[in-house]
Amino acid sequence: MSASKDTPRVSVPALRARKGGEPIVCLTAYTTPVARLLDPHVDLLLVGDSLGMVIYGFDSTLPVTLDMMIAHGAAVVRGSRHACVVVDLPFGSYQESPQVAFRNAARVMAESGAQAVKVEGGLEMAETVAYLTTRGVPVMGHVGLLPQSVNALGGYKAVGRDPEAAERIRADARAIAEAGAFSLVIEGTMESLARQITEDVTIPTIGIGASPACDGQVLVSDDMFGLFGEFQPKFVKRYAQLGTAIGEAAATYAAEVKARSFPGPEHCFGIKKA
Repeated sequence: MSASKDTPRVSVPALRARKGGEPIVCLTAYTTPVARLLDPHVDLLLVGDSLGMVIYGFDSTLPVTLDMMIAHGAAVVRGSRHACVVVDLPFGSYQESPQVAFRNAARVMAESGAQAVKVEGGLEMAETVAYLTTRGVPVMGHVGLLPQSVNALGGYKAVGRDPEAAERIRADARAIAEAGAFSLVIEGTMESLARQITEDVTIPTIGIGASPACDGQVLVSDDMFGLFGEFQPKFVKRYAQLGTAIGEAAATYAAEVKARSFPGPEHCFGIKKA
């Protein structure tokens, strides 16, 4: 059952207080109908810029605009009552300066109704995170594999394999936590590194391709439901094959239309049942 209108959403302070406690359940959502289905079961709905690939068919998240994120964020807020809603700030909307980041984050929160924003980056983004959080914008951080930096990284691949790289990511995580982020996504890292970061920081860590030791987990919903392409990342468990079911339903529909067995009398107006 979904939460009633009088039930408050899961709050940012409530999520932060879950450090070391009951694991935080997170999934992505981009539309009102999907948000309604997921909302009773999760603590946090992430409106990820992954929508660029999942919804719009882009090759990366880089073409996603602020207006797209606001529109989809508002759709998810309308479709949910229980979960905390966090919206990604897209590439180019926050890296220029803390002031630009605040202006765009304020737009996202005011126009979508979301409770927080998410930004990617480590040491270089700590000043921006501090600027936002001291001005009333709750921030979720994101370290490790950074999809918005796919060109600089040379593709989507696990990071932190060597000691030097691992220490840089640990330093990134500490910097973002100390800057005031309320939680931290760790993506695409070695399991031992994600475990270390979770021990290092005082805020909840949310893993995706990271470690079961993280304080919570997130997946792209379309990946776990079998809706997004044939490729299955190592860290994704497919809990359903809805893509196959949709294809089969469409094939049955097409066959019935061609055979003139759909629509039947029960689907038409003005025809009385015998």
